[in-house]
Amino acid sequence: MKKFFALLLSLTMILALTACGGSKSEDTTPADSDTQEPASDFKVGFITLHDENSTYDLNFINAAKAACEKLGVEYTLITNVPEGQECYDKAAELADAGCNIIFADSFGHEDYMIQAAKEFPAVQFCHSTGTKAHTEGLDNYHNAFASIYEGRYLAGIAAGMKLNEMIDSGKITADQAKIGYVGAFTYAEVISGYTSFFLGARSVCPSASMEVTFTGSWYDETAEKEGANKLIADGCVLISQHADSMGAPTACETAGVPNVSYNGSTESVGPNTYIVSSRIDWEPYYEYAITAAMNGDPIDTDWTGTLATGSVVLTDLNANVAAEGTQEAIDAAKAELEDGTRQVFDVTTFTVDGQQVESYQADVDTDANYTPDTEVVENGAFQESKFRSAPYFDLRIDGITLLDEAYG
Repeated sequence: MKKFFALLLSLTMILALTACGGSKSEDTTPADSDTQEPASDFKVGFITLHDENSTYDLNFINAAKAACEKLGVEYTLITNVPEGQECYDKAAELADAGCNIIFADSFGHEDYMIQAAKEFPAVQFCHSTGTKAHTEGLDNYHNAFASIYEGRYLAGIAAGMKLNEMIDSGKITADQAKIGYVGAFTYAEVISGYTSFFLGARSVCPSASMEVTFTGSWYDETAEKEGANKLIADGCVLISQHADSMGAPTACETAGVPNVSYNGSTESVGPNTYIVSSRIDWEPYYEYAITAAMNGDPIDTDWTGTLATGSVVLTDLNANVAAEGTQEAIDAAKAELEDGTRQVFDVTTFTVDGQQVESYQADVDTDANYTPDTEVVENGAFQESKFRSAPYFDLRIDGITLLDEAYG
């Protein structure tokens, strides 16, 4: 069966390289001639949930190409791989085709990447957004994420500055400073994201509140647009999202409502409403992990990128929409996050059911029942990303109202 998959993959690669036009689900690319001398016997494989039409996956795809071209290694990219057995099948095909290290980019790929890692112990498998590497104990299976909650916090400051501008101009009153947020699923990753964004906004606009709706999908343009429209109809005067299409930004542009995006600029569809976007830059991780594999060095079991590593970034502000002084406010907060004088989840800045959180057991060592197992409040803050790379912040703080919930 493995030989069959290898022959099938080889044929697919040939067709991909000789075909003209159309979209590709699989892309095999040699090193660029202007980059480092190629490592002719080293190959890298990438598996993504969607393709370039998803801002989330495009972020990974761009980083993969940049890292491989910089390092001079051949890579194969397979897109539109569902979060199911097909992920294992594609990982096995890549391993049989000679890939030395294989990456996957979506939470639901994890169990299938672990399955492949166990079958191919000589190949390194790296999975972004997963939670199990530190408990699986496999030398060739690794998780990675970044402190994107810091980037979302900074983007939230841009949102709060815009709310203040709307209040000062008389467009809204202080108690109308309501943010709408289009989420995918009611998971810790999404909760951590919208909470850090809200705390950033409220750090400069104390009257801000938030409503969240969930689509039940990482990528559904229709549902995301409908979610944004629902929030706007309910009085939300600024929209952000943890969703991967242009649905919400398009709805904002149509309605004339300011928008803060995620994973990349959406100014192309929202020139009059888009403010800024936070995103993870995966190139530093890809470069680190590929280089380690090439040299035979160990790869971190749980790697966390930061502002300092260049893994957490903001796009350029849309000066036509952002409030005056926004860049200065972001720069000041970023400096404090980097030197440790400001913490995103400072427990003095929020309450849960009217009470300050002084202790909290989070589900870090994930099991089937999601049992809380680790004390995560230290030094006056909920310490996200300290005990594993993937988010585990799941507190429901005051000021944020969930209109619905969605679980996969």
